[in-house]
Amino acid sequence: MKWNKLLTPGRMIALGFALLILLGTVLLALPVSHQEGKTLSLVDALFTATSAVCITGLSVIQCNAVLSGFGQTVLLLLIQIGGMGITTLGVGIILLTGKKIGIRERSLIKESLNQSSFQGILRLLKVLFFVTFGFELLGAVLAFPIFVQDYSVGHAIWLSVFHSISAFNNAGFDLLGEDSLMQYQDHVPMLLLTSGLTICGGLGFFVMWNIVQKRRFHKFSLHTKVVLTMTGFLLVCGTLLLHATQEGLNWVQAFFYSTVTRTSGFSAFSLGDFSNAALLVMVLLMFVGAAPGSTGGGIKVTTLFVCIWSAIGYTRNRHPTVFRRRISQEVRDKAFMIFVMGLSVILTSTFLLCVLEPDVPFIHILMETTSAFATVGLSCGLTPELCGLSKLVIIITMYIGRLGPLTVATLWIMQGRNNNEVLRPEEAISVG
Repeated sequence: MKWNKLLTPGRMIALGFALLILLGTVLLALPVSHQEGKTLSLVDALFTATSAVCITGLSVIQCNAVLSGFGQTVLLLLIQIGGMGITTLGVGIILLTGKKIGIRERSLIKESLNQSSFQGILRLLKVLFFVTFGFELLGAVLAFPIFVQDYSVGHAIWLSVFHSISAFNNAGFDLLGEDSLMQYQDHVPMLLLTSGLTICGGLGFFVMWNIVQKRRFHKFSLHTKVVLTMTGFLLVCGTLLLHATQEGLNWVQAFFYSTVTRTSGFSAFSLGDFSNAALLVMVLLMFVGAAPGSTGGGIKVTTLFVCIWSAIGYTRNRHPTVFRRRISQEVRDKAFMIFVMGLSVILTSTFLLCVLEPDVPFIHILMETTSAFATVGLSCGLTPELCGLSKLVIIITMYIGRLGPLTVATLWIMQGRNNNEVLRPEEAISVG
């Protein structure tokens, strides 16, 4: 009974991810996971496993050159499990065996998918599986005609499957070599396919389910309306700003980077050559991230919306209201906490890397730490050059980013609010 109280849903999810990372580290460190003549240190294996499970995409190795077929398969499975959530996958397997799902399992799913209630939770889980594998299959089918032009049929099939799963789960890993998607930087179908899979994976399964159910915008839930509105707004603003601040990017390439910067982290250009203004735009987009309950990271688009709308409501001396619905104080407090804690994690990681890597430009370090926290995977080429301690800092940052800073903070709470707590007298503090 004591263990049941200690192992809260949040702690079980955190422990599950940690165990999966350790298992992935062991498997990737095995000689069978390496190409002939290649080796992978334990730290690099840990870094790669963490990046895959946390669907980040930062890599200290060239995956196709270092990992064997077995190692690449392990990497792909880590991405798939990390994207869907180890709890979600585990409960899904229980469902397939025909066993009943208890309240504890439902609590884990609710926590994993970031849902506010148990209503329709199992149906949402089934939709999650259907949508995930459906989009991944469609993405692989659409990617095959592109890859088969440059690779053999068998290799093109493997690349298509890997790229589709990696893009939909917003992981950012690829098997295309050191140049990644640079060979496709002018290939409009590849850029749009990758962007499309990234957007769909970043919307969140609840949003997709709500769209299928209601079909019309005015019937959507407030959450879905906010996610769709903010996603469209950030895609447009990101495209315009990146096209304006980075010389040489056409509109399709700017749209591609506006998409992948918030979530998946694929790259078709060397970011080390980007202007500081363009990199700062990317940092801001990465910090925001995708939608709650999706495969993307960041503080989430809804968090940013609530913080901005609350500030606007405060200046007008009104309750923040959107689409004829009022945003509760509890949601506003939670959004503010997530914003502050996310910013604190990035600033702490950035400070540590500035100390450990004193010769690296600040904007490159900020890109690295924000990318790690937001589980994006974009880098200015710094990742392979990091020292051992810097890699550990990034590993911890990726882990916190995947769980969410608020979840990590609540891991230490031993029990709920004490109803017998003594409320002290209030006194004003001058702020602002």
